[in-house]
Amino acid sequence: MPIKVQGDLPAKEILEKENIFVMDENRAIHQDIRPIQILILNLMPLKEETELQLLRSLSNTPLQVDVSFMTMSSHESKNTSTSHLNKFYLHFEDLKNNKFDGMIITGAPVELIEFEEVDYWEELTEIMDWTEKHVTSTIYLCWAAQAGLYYHYGLKKKVLSEKMFGLFWHRVMNRKIPLVRGFDDAFLAPHSRHTEVPLEDIKACKDITILAESEEAGFFLGMAKEGRQIYVMGHPEYDRVTLDGEYKRDLNKGLDIQIPKNYYSNDNSEDRPLLMWRAHANNLYTNWLNYYVYQTTPYDLDGTPF
Repeated sequence: MPIKVQGDLPAKEILEKENIFVMDENRAIHQDIRPIQILILNLMPLKEETELQLLRSLSNTPLQVDVSFMTMSSHESKNTSTSHLNKFYLHFEDLKNNKFDGMIITGAPVELIEFEEVDYWEELTEIMDWTEKHVTSTIYLCWAAQAGLYYHYGLKKKVLSEKMFGLFWHRVMNRKIPLVRGFDDAFLAPHSRHTEVPLEDIKACKDITILAESEEAGFFLGMAKEGRQIYVMGHPEYDRVTLDGEYKRDLNKGLDIQIPKNYYSNDNSEDRPLLMWRAHANNLYTNWLNYYVYQTTPYDLDGTPF
């Protein structure tokens, strides 16, 4: 089964051109199954780009996935049109009485700001509390992973001496956990961040099970509360050219940016980057939807308390 979105969402047309089957409302209502309800809290400035990346990642599953998007009431988005937000996004007040099978909280370009100084921090903490009783399993991506580890477990981030930028090799740490089922021993994943939660601090937290780490990039994947919380420190959802766009944007701004590691052939930024992480990214989201959402969530989502 495919993912289901509003029929006029811009990402739908792009995904269909990539031969990815996306279902609209009219077709979905004729399917005699309960779709998996997924909520995406999109904190990224270029929301349409992030929508496309995440919908592509969620598309490789036999489940019917019904996706809703949420934005913050306490923050004004300056990079996405108001008409797009009004048409496709909800606020927390609109859905706080609902329950969801799964949720994804994206990263955000605020990592050099202290958590409490982020203008929507209070609202975000309310949402993170809300997930405990309203969401079967939540994925925290990049900055959101740092925010979740800080809020739930008191683990502090630290500023890196140089930006973690590019593709980095990771190794699987616990093959018995279904979230990494089908992963190779070593795999590449994108990172783009100025901060980290030190790996040794996460290892010292008995509540976190580490599933993948990197000698160079540190912590990548872990979970808590038997999969109710999933922490992903990188960006497995990134497209082929996302890092390329970030690199050339910063160059044009005159910023001191290093070429992304392991990304261009012979470090030649004029070459088309090789896509070397998509299979594991798809595997990660498929495993999450199957083992931590579909296999765990109650059939009567609204009537059964967590």
